[in-house]
Amino acid sequence: MSSFVVKSIGSALNATSLISSKYAAKKAINLFASPRKGRYNDDQKRIIDSAFFEDICYNNMEIATYRWVGKGKTVLLVHGWESNTARWEYILNDLKAQDYNIVALDAPAHGRSDGKQFNAILYSEFINAVAKKFQPEVLIGHSVGGMASVFCMYHYQLPSVKKMILLGAPAHFTGVFDRYKNMMGYNKRISSGLDSIVLKRFEKPVSYFSAANFTESIEAKGLVIHDKNDKIIPYEDGQLIASRYKNSEFISTTGFGHGLKDESLTPKIIQFIND
Repeated sequence: MSSFVVKSIGSALNATSLISSKYAAKKAINLFASPRKGRYNDDQKRIIDSAFFEDICYNNMEIATYRWVGKGKTVLLVHGWESNTARWEYILNDLKAQDYNIVALDAPAHGRSDGKQFNAILYSEFINAVAKKFQPEVLIGHSVGGMASVFCMYHYQLPSVKKMILLGAPAHFTGVFDRYKNMMGYNKRISSGLDSIVLKRFEKPVSYFSAANFTESIEAKGLVIHDKNDKIIPYEDGQLIASRYKNSEFISTTGFGHGLKDESLTPKIIQFIND
């Protein structure tokens, strides 16, 4: 979506807010929560064809899961926004070579999982349902998948998980929300309306949902990786998470961007899992 189209939508909703700020805020939250991509194309289907596919039912929703069975540690892969399990293609062969028992899931409204809208709280519930079934020892989360993994660990205290790897994860929902508001150019009516919707829907203010704060009580050993040139989630978010996450180490990279799909990182990830 071009910046012109984005600003045009923002301007239209700002104008609508003069008539009904509640209606405009509802439209804005629906836009925020609706992924434009993330379902599988033909090339991506090829990547998951080698996996054992299984749906897990949660609250009348089907969660798509994929397994590459191994005899080693169970590793759960958690992708980010507008993505799916195929994003892990770059590291799959290296994980298989370690004979890990690899499990992955598709987020709400992504891949083959049910849903039309996404939020990190629901995603954390999906992760919990999958973790209860497969008992992973390691969680690897990219971007908002990392945030959702932290939410899950904080709220459900997954006993099987001993290690968590966060790749380009946001430190707090406030930053994610503010960047969306600024990108769209929303006025104060819509901005306040969005905050009110979150408070009403989740019974907590936007500021409560802080992955950085939540990591303070997580005992699982952590590895936080963030790139200085990340244009999606600021580098400072990675630094903040690492500073609050007492039992963690921080790897800073330059030039790998938000995706962090670089083969030089794979040995470090595997070493962290195996230590």
